[in-house]
Amino acid sequence: MNYSYKGKILISTPDISGDIFSRSVVLIVEHNESGAFGLILNKKNSQMSSKFKNFFDFKIEVYDGGPVENDKVFFIVKEKKVTEVYSEINKEFYITEDIESIISAVLNKELNIHDVKIFSGYSGWAAEQLNEEVLRKMWTVVDVYNLDYTLPNDQTLWKSIMQNLGGEYLLWANSPEDISLN
Repeated sequence: MNYSYKGKILISTPDISGDIFSRSVVLIVEHNESGAFGLILNKKNSQMSSKFKNFFDFKIEVYDGGPVENDKVFFIVKEKKVTEVYSEINKEFYITEDIESIISAVLNKELNIHDVKIFSGYSGWAAEQLNEEVLRKMWTVVDVYNLDYTLPNDQTLWKSIMQNLGGEYLLWANSPEDISLN
């Protein structure tokens, strides 16, 4: 492998439709010769959000991180380290599975819930699989530019990034979800 997409954003192209990756924005957290690991930033999971309501006395959004291991929970946290078990995404954000430390820190007001984004499952690729999908133009790779990973996002994130890319991406941003309707 000559190139890593670690720290980059993947934007699904209209070629991906009808599944969880349709109009997805994926943060690649890890990418090496063994494969890639990422989290979908813009797909809310209402079922898991309801389950997390049991931990907190306020509404919380949980996102589908991807189709793999939906019983696993991941947290992207902004700045304040409240656990020793984490991987740095960049200088401002880290990822952890340490559910006890995160919930405890939020409940004890050591960590603001707005500085945390919760994911159920993850997106994974086998060795060279992601590279092949990029070559087949299933994904557009974008360098991250001032994106707060903990902000609540929905489908408008995909459209907004597509519009900012301009050119043919602008056409895609304004196309219907079902491209056969075009």
